[in-house]
Amino acid sequence: MNETILTNRQKSALNIISQSNGISREDIQMLLEKVEPVSRPTLIRDLNVLLDKKLIQVEGRASSTRYFSTENNPFLRYFDLETYFKLDPDQRVRAKKSFDFDVLKHLKNLFSEVELKEIRDISKSFSNKVSELSFDIYKNELERFVIELSWKSSKIEGNTYSLLETEELIKRGVLAEGHSKDEVIMILNHKKAFDTILKNRDDFSQLSVSKVNQLHNIIVQGLNINTGIRNEAVGITGTVYKPLDNKFQIEDVVRETLNIINDDKISLEKAFIASVMFPYIQPYSDGNKRTSRMLVNAILVAGDNYPLSYRSVDIDEYKKALILFYEQGSLFHVKKIFLEQVIFAYRNYFQ
Repeated sequence: MNETILTNRQKSALNIISQSNGISREDIQMLLEKVEPVSRPTLIRDLNVLLDKKLIQVEGRASSTRYFSTENNPFLRYFDLETYFKLDPDQRVRAKKSFDFDVLKHLKNLFSEVELKEIRDISKSFSNKVSELSFDIYKNELERFVIELSWKSSKIEGNTYSLLETEELIKRGVLAEGHSKDEVIMILNHKKAFDTILKNRDDFSQLSVSKVNQLHNIIVQGLNINTGIRNEAVGITGTVYKPLDNKFQIEDVVRETLNIINDDKISLEKAFIASVMFPYIQPYSDGNKRTSRMLVNAILVAGDNYPLSYRSVDIDEYKKALILFYEQGSLFHVKKIFLEQVIFAYRNYFQ
Protein backbone atom coordinates (compact mmCIF):
# COMPACT_ATOMS: atom_id res chain seq x y z
CA MET A 1 0.00 0.00 0.00
CA ASN A 2 1.34 3.44 -0.96
CA GLU A 3 0.99 5.41 2.26
CA THR A 4 2.19 8.69 0.70
CA ILE A 5 -1.01 9.12 -1.33
CA LEU A 6 -3.09 10.12 1.70
CA THR A 7 -3.21 13.17 3.95
CA ASN A 8 -2.80 12.65 7.70
CA ARG A 9 -6.52 13.26 8.19
CA GLN A 10 -7.40 10.67 5.54
CA LYS A 11 -5.06 8.18 7.23
CA SER A 12 -6.82 8.85 10.53
CA ALA A 13 -10.21 8.26 8.92
CA LEU A 14 -8.91 5.01 7.37
CA ASN A 15 -7.66 3.85 10.78
CA ILE A 16 -11.06 4.54 12.34
CA ILE A 17 -12.86 2.57 9.63
CA SER A 18 -10.38 -0.30 9.97
CA GLN A 19 -11.19 -0.47 13.70
CA SER A 20 -14.87 -1.02 12.99
CA ASN A 21 -17.15 -3.58 11.42
CA GLY A 22 -19.05 -0.82 9.70
CA ILE A 23 -19.33 2.78 10.91
CA SER A 24 -21.46 5.82 10.08
CA ARG A 25 -20.09 9.11 8.79
CA GLU A 26 -21.26 10.84 11.96
CA ASP A 27 -19.34 8.41 14.17
CA ILE A 28 -16.24 8.78 11.99
CA GLN A 29 -16.44 12.55 12.41
CA MET A 30 -16.90 12.26 16.18
CA LEU A 31 -13.84 10.01 16.54
CA LEU A 32 -11.78 11.98 14.04
CA GLU A 33 -12.30 15.20 15.99
CA LYS A 34 -10.34 13.69 18.87
CA VAL A 35 -7.34 14.07 16.58
CA GLU A 36 -8.27 17.22 14.64
CA PRO A 37 -11.46 19.23 13.87
CA VAL A 38 -13.10 18.40 10.54
CA SER A 39 -16.21 19.77 8.83
CA ARG A 40 -18.84 17.52 7.29
CA PRO A 41 -18.05 18.57 3.66
CA THR A 42 -14.32 17.99 4.23
CA LEU A 43 -14.95 14.57 5.70
CA ILE A 44 -17.18 13.64 2.75
CA ARG A 45 -14.38 14.62 0.37
CA ASP A 46 -11.88 12.57 2.38
CA LEU A 47 -14.14 9.53 2.38
CA ASN A 48 -14.64 9.85 -1.37
CA VAL A 49 -10.85 9.84 -1.82
CA LEU A 50 -10.63 6.62 0.18
CA LEU A 51 -13.46 5.15 -1.87
CA ASP A 52 -11.85 6.16 -5.17
CA LYS A 53 -8.61 4.51 -4.15
CA LYS A 54 -10.56 1.38 -3.14
CA LEU A 55 -9.22 1.56 0.43
CA ILE A 56 -12.73 1.42 1.89
CA GLN A 57 -16.21 0.41 0.74
CA VAL A 58 -19.65 1.79 1.50
CA GLU A 59 -23.03 0.18 2.05
CA GLY A 60 -26.50 1.66 2.53
CA ARG A 61 -27.88 5.09 1.81
CA ALA A 62 -28.72 8.26 3.70
CA SER A 63 -28.86 7.68 7.48
CA SER A 64 -28.11 3.96 7.07
CA THR A 65 -24.83 4.55 5.20
CA ARG A 66 -21.93 2.59 6.67
CA TYR A 67 -18.26 2.54 5.72
CA PHE A 68 -16.21 -0.65 5.84
CA SER A 69 -12.65 -1.81 5.29
CA THR A 70 -12.10 -3.55 1.94
CA GLU A 71 -10.22 -6.29 3.84
CA ASN A 72 -12.75 -8.77 5.20
CA ASN A 73 -10.27 -10.44 7.54
CA PRO A 74 -10.00 -8.01 10.49
CA PHE A 75 -6.55 -9.38 11.31
CA LEU A 76 -5.17 -8.18 7.98
CA ARG A 77 -6.69 -4.70 7.90
CA TYR A 78 -4.39 -1.77 7.18
CA PHE A 79 -3.63 0.91 9.77
CA ASP A 80 -1.33 3.88 9.39
CA LEU A 81 1.24 3.43 12.16
CA GLU A 82 2.36 7.06 12.38
CA THR A 83 -1.19 8.32 12.72
CA TYR A 84 -2.21 5.62 15.18
CA PHE A 85 0.71 6.32 17.52
CA LYS A 86 0.17 10.07 17.59
CA LEU A 87 -2.24 9.35 20.43
CA ASP A 88 -1.04 8.24 23.85
CA PRO A 89 -1.99 4.70 24.88
CA ASP A 90 -4.97 5.78 27.00
CA GLN A 91 -6.36 7.95 24.17
CA ARG A 92 -6.35 5.33 21.39
CA VAL A 93 -9.81 4.50 20.11
CA ARG A 94 -11.08 0.99 20.84
CA ALA A 95 -7.69 -0.31 21.93
CA LYS A 96 -8.11 -3.80 23.37
CA LYS A 97 -6.95 -4.06 26.96
CA SER A 98 -7.00 -7.83 27.38
CA PHE A 99 -6.18 -11.04 25.53
CA ASP A 100 -8.57 -11.74 22.65
CA PHE A 101 -9.25 -15.48 22.48
CA ASP A 102 -10.83 -15.04 19.04
CA VAL A 103 -7.33 -14.48 17.66
CA LEU A 104 -6.74 -18.23 17.89
CA LYS A 105 -9.61 -18.87 15.48
CA HIS A 106 -8.04 -16.77 12.72
CA LEU A 107 -4.46 -18.03 12.63
CA LYS A 108 -4.71 -19.54 9.16
CA ASN A 109 -4.52 -18.37 5.54
CA LEU A 110 -2.52 -15.36 6.68
CA PHE A 111 -0.52 -15.13 3.44
CA SER A 112 -1.94 -14.55 0.00
CA GLU A 113 -0.98 -16.73 -2.96
CA VAL A 114 0.94 -13.76 -4.36
CA GLU A 115 2.97 -13.44 -1.16
CA LEU A 116 3.69 -17.17 -1.00
CA LYS A 117 4.73 -17.22 -4.67
CA GLU A 118 7.10 -14.30 -4.12
CA ILE A 119 8.87 -16.25 -1.37
CA ARG A 120 8.85 -19.52 -3.34
CA ASP A 121 10.47 -17.76 -6.31
CA ILE A 122 13.53 -16.75 -4.27
CA SER A 123 13.65 -19.49 -1.63
CA LYS A 124 16.43 -22.07 -1.45
CA SER A 125 16.90 -25.26 0.50
CA PHE A 126 18.99 -24.29 3.52
CA SER A 127 20.54 -27.74 3.86
CA ASN A 128 21.29 -28.06 0.14
CA LYS A 129 22.82 -24.59 -0.07
CA VAL A 130 24.98 -25.18 3.00
CA SER A 131 26.20 -28.50 1.56
CA GLU A 132 27.36 -26.70 -1.59
CA LEU A 133 29.59 -24.30 0.34
CA SER A 134 33.16 -25.06 1.30
CA PHE A 135 33.75 -25.53 5.02
CA ASP A 136 35.55 -22.19 5.35
CA ILE A 137 32.86 -20.25 3.50
CA TYR A 138 30.09 -21.93 5.51
CA LYS A 139 31.90 -21.25 8.78
CA ASN A 140 32.37 -17.58 7.91
CA GLU A 141 28.80 -17.15 6.71
CA LEU A 142 27.37 -18.88 9.76
CA GLU A 143 29.52 -16.75 12.05
CA ARG A 144 28.42 -13.56 10.27
CA PHE A 145 24.78 -14.56 10.52
CA VAL A 146 25.03 -15.41 14.24
CA ILE A 147 26.81 -12.13 14.98
CA GLU A 148 24.17 -10.07 13.19
CA LEU A 149 21.27 -12.01 14.75
CA SER A 150 22.74 -11.78 18.26
CA TRP A 151 23.46 -8.07 17.85
CA LYS A 152 20.12 -7.00 16.39
CA SER A 153 17.86 -9.18 18.53
CA SER A 154 19.70 -7.87 21.62
CA LYS A 155 19.55 -4.28 20.36
CA ILE A 156 15.76 -4.56 20.00
CA GLU A 157 15.73 -5.26 23.75
CA GLY A 158 17.85 -2.19 24.57
CA ASN A 159 21.34 -3.73 24.44
CA THR A 160 23.91 -1.02 23.62
CA TYR A 161 26.65 -3.19 22.10
CA SER A 162 27.47 -2.10 18.54
CA LEU A 163 27.68 -4.56 15.68
CA LEU A 164 31.47 -4.39 15.62
CA GLU A 165 31.67 -4.81 19.39
CA THR A 166 29.38 -7.83 19.08
CA GLU A 167 31.69 -9.27 16.44
CA GLU A 168 34.71 -8.90 18.73
CA LEU A 169 32.78 -10.47 21.60
CA ILE A 170 31.59 -13.52 19.66
CA LYS A 171 34.71 -14.12 17.58
CA ARG A 172 37.42 -13.30 20.11
CA GLY A 173 35.76 -13.04 23.49
CA VAL A 174 36.72 -9.35 23.77
CA LEU A 175 34.54 -7.36 26.19
CA ALA A 176 33.78 -3.79 25.14
CA GLU A 177 34.25 -1.05 27.72
CA GLY A 178 31.26 0.76 29.16
CA HIS A 179 28.80 -2.13 28.94
CA SER A 180 27.18 -4.24 31.63
CA LYS A 181 27.76 -7.93 32.21
CA ASP A 182 24.09 -8.58 31.41
CA GLU A 183 24.57 -7.14 27.90
CA VAL A 184 27.41 -9.58 27.30
CA ILE A 185 25.33 -12.50 28.58
CA MET A 186 22.33 -11.49 26.46
CA ILE A 187 24.38 -11.53 23.26
CA LEU A 188 26.16 -14.81 24.03
CA ASN A 189 22.85 -16.45 24.97
CA HIS A 190 21.58 -15.75 21.46
CA LYS A 191 24.59 -17.56 20.03
CA LYS A 192 24.00 -20.53 22.36
CA ALA A 193 20.33 -20.65 21.39
CA PHE A 194 21.04 -20.66 17.66
CA ASP A 195 23.78 -23.26 18.09
CA THR A 196 21.20 -25.42 19.86
CA ILE A 197 18.71 -24.91 17.03
CA LEU A 198 21.24 -25.98 14.40
CA LYS A 199 22.37 -28.99 16.39
CA ASN A 200 18.81 -30.18 17.05
CA ARG A 201 16.98 -28.83 14.01
CA ASP A 202 14.79 -31.93 13.53
CA ASP A 203 13.48 -31.59 17.09
CA PHE A 204 11.61 -28.42 16.13
CA SER A 205 9.53 -29.93 13.35
CA GLN A 206 6.95 -30.61 16.06
CA LEU A 207 6.78 -28.14 18.93
CA SER A 208 5.88 -28.66 22.57
CA VAL A 209 5.76 -26.43 25.63
CA SER A 210 8.91 -28.09 26.98
CA LYS A 211 10.86 -27.38 23.78
CA VAL A 212 9.88 -23.71 23.84
CA ASN A 213 10.71 -23.54 27.54
CA GLN A 214 14.16 -24.96 26.79
CA LEU A 215 14.81 -22.20 24.24
CA HIS A 216 13.66 -19.60 26.77
CA ASN A 217 15.94 -21.12 29.42
CA ILE A 218 18.94 -20.64 27.12
CA ILE A 219 17.94 -17.09 26.20
CA VAL A 220 17.65 -15.93 29.84
CA GLN A 221 20.38 -18.06 31.42
CA GLY A 222 22.49 -16.00 33.85
CA LEU A 223 20.20 -12.93 33.62
CA ASN A 224 18.31 -13.39 36.90
CA ILE A 225 15.04 -14.01 35.03
CA ASN A 226 12.55 -16.63 36.17
CA THR A 227 12.13 -19.61 33.88
CA GLY A 228 8.95 -21.54 33.11
CA ILE A 229 5.44 -20.20 32.51
CA ARG A 230 4.88 -17.18 34.72
CA ASN A 231 2.32 -17.10 37.53
CA GLU A 232 2.18 -13.32 37.93
CA ALA A 233 0.90 -10.36 35.92
CA VAL A 234 3.16 -8.47 33.52
CA GLY A 235 2.81 -5.12 31.81
CA ILE A 236 4.03 -3.95 28.41
CA THR A 237 5.48 -0.47 27.96
CA GLY A 238 3.59 1.79 25.57
CA THR A 239 0.24 -0.01 25.51
CA VAL A 240 -2.92 -0.45 27.57
CA TYR A 241 -2.98 -4.14 26.65
CA LYS A 242 -2.50 -6.52 29.59
CA PRO A 243 -1.61 -10.16 28.86
CA LEU A 244 -3.29 -13.01 30.69
CA ASP A 245 -2.28 -13.30 34.35
CA ASN A 246 -3.57 -16.80 35.14
CA LYS A 247 -0.86 -19.47 34.78
CA PHE A 248 -3.32 -22.20 33.80
CA GLN A 249 -4.90 -20.01 31.12
CA ILE A 250 -1.46 -19.06 29.83
CA GLU A 251 -0.42 -22.72 29.59
CA ASP A 252 -3.64 -23.60 27.77
CA VAL A 253 -3.20 -20.78 25.24
CA VAL A 254 0.43 -21.70 24.64
CA ARG A 255 -0.55 -25.33 23.99
CA GLU A 256 -3.36 -24.29 21.66
CA THR A 257 -0.99 -21.99 19.77
CA LEU A 258 1.57 -24.77 19.41
CA ASN A 259 -1.14 -27.13 18.18
CA ILE A 260 -2.09 -24.59 15.52
CA ILE A 261 1.56 -24.25 14.48
CA ASN A 262 2.11 -28.01 14.41
CA ASP A 263 -1.02 -28.55 12.28
CA ASP A 264 -0.07 -25.87 9.75
CA LYS A 265 1.52 -27.24 6.57
CA ILE A 266 3.27 -24.02 5.53
CA SER A 267 6.61 -23.39 7.27
CA LEU A 268 6.40 -19.67 6.57
CA GLU A 269 3.01 -19.38 8.26
CA LYS A 270 4.10 -21.57 11.19
CA ALA A 271 7.04 -19.25 11.85
CA PHE A 272 4.92 -16.12 11.44
CA ILE A 273 2.34 -17.35 13.96
CA ALA A 274 5.14 -17.95 16.47
CA SER A 275 6.57 -14.49 15.79
CA VAL A 276 3.36 -12.73 16.84
CA MET A 277 1.70 -15.06 19.33
CA PHE A 278 4.49 -15.45 21.87
CA PRO A 279 4.96 -11.69 22.29
CA TYR A 280 1.15 -11.43 22.51
CA ILE A 281 0.75 -14.18 25.10
CA GLN A 282 3.89 -13.14 27.03
CA PRO A 283 4.15 -16.58 28.67
CA TYR A 284 7.35 -15.70 30.55
CA SER A 285 8.20 -12.98 33.04
CA ASP A 286 10.83 -11.63 30.59
CA GLY A 287 12.56 -12.62 27.36
CA ASN A 288 9.37 -13.26 25.38
CA LYS A 289 10.28 -11.46 22.15
CA ARG A 290 13.80 -12.87 22.19
CA THR A 291 12.39 -16.36 22.61
CA SER A 292 9.88 -15.77 19.81
CA ARG A 293 12.62 -14.70 17.40
CA MET A 294 14.67 -17.80 18.19
CA LEU A 295 11.57 -19.99 17.91
CA VAL A 296 10.91 -18.51 14.47
CA ASN A 297 14.39 -19.59 13.40
CA ALA A 298 13.93 -23.04 14.91
CA ILE A 299 10.76 -23.51 12.86
CA LEU A 300 12.31 -22.15 9.67
CA VAL A 301 15.46 -24.27 9.91
CA ALA A 302 13.42 -27.37 10.77
CA GLY A 303 11.48 -26.71 7.55
CA ASP A 304 14.73 -26.33 5.55
CA ASN A 305 14.28 -22.57 5.17
CA TYR A 306 16.79 -19.78 5.75
CA PRO A 307 16.77 -18.33 9.29
CA LEU A 308 16.21 -14.63 9.99
CA SER A 309 18.76 -12.22 11.47
CA TYR A 310 16.36 -9.21 11.76
CA ARG A 311 19.39 -7.10 10.80
CA SER A 312 17.47 -4.58 8.71
CA VAL A 313 14.47 -4.26 11.03
CA ASP A 314 13.51 -0.74 12.07
CA ILE A 315 13.18 -1.23 15.83
CA ASP A 316 10.57 1.47 16.39
CA GLU A 317 8.41 0.15 13.53
CA TYR A 318 8.78 -3.43 14.81
CA LYS A 319 7.62 -2.51 18.33
CA LYS A 320 4.73 -0.40 17.04
CA ALA A 321 3.61 -3.18 14.69
CA LEU A 322 3.40 -5.61 17.61
CA ILE A 323 1.52 -3.12 19.79
CA LEU A 324 -0.92 -2.49 16.94
CA PHE A 325 -1.59 -6.23 16.88
CA TYR A 326 -2.12 -6.29 20.67
CA GLU A 327 -4.54 -3.35 20.61
CA GLN A 328 -6.35 -3.71 17.28
CA GLY A 329 -5.68 -7.28 16.17
CA SER A 330 -4.13 -6.08 12.92
CA LEU A 331 -1.29 -8.20 11.56
CA PHE A 332 -0.77 -6.00 8.50
CA HIS A 333 2.47 -4.31 9.55
CA VAL A 334 4.03 -7.15 11.51
CA LYS A 335 3.44 -9.42 8.50
CA LYS A 336 5.04 -6.86 6.21
CA ILE A 337 8.13 -6.75 8.45
CA PHE A 338 8.28 -10.54 8.64
CA LEU A 339 8.13 -10.98 4.86
CA GLU A 340 10.79 -8.29 4.39
CA GLN A 341 13.10 -10.20 6.72
CA VAL A 342 12.49 -13.49 4.89
CA ILE A 343 13.42 -11.85 1.58
CA PHE A 344 16.42 -10.16 3.20
CA ALA A 345 17.69 -13.50 4.52
CA TYR A 346 17.57 -15.21 1.12
CA ARG A 347 19.34 -12.30 -0.55
CA ASN A 348 22.07 -11.70 2.02
CA TYR A 349 23.19 -14.96 3.62
CA PHE A 350 24.81 -18.24 2.58
CA GLN A 351 25.29 -17.19 -1.03
